[in-house]
Amino acid sequence: MSMVSVNLTQVSVACDPFTGTPRTVRAMGDAFAVLAVERVRDETKAYPLGVGPRTVFVVRTATARLRLAFGHRDRRWRSE
Repeated sequence: MSMVSVNLTQVSVACDPFTGTPRTVRAMGDAFAVLAVERVRDETKAYPLGVGPRTVFVVRTATARLRLAFGHRDRRWRSE
């Protein structure tokens, strides 16, 4: 498996209401179920001024491994 770099795109993410972890990712017209959350990086204490605080999740779906970033200022999900 190889990592492919993609442009920053906005995605729609459905989260678990109790833990806040991603459960389903909608991108490019398709819905992907999250099989596992591999990594969580909390960047709320130290972050670039232009980006703002965010939390980064690395998740695995049936077809891909995605890096999702939740921006706390604008409350949006992005795929990196």
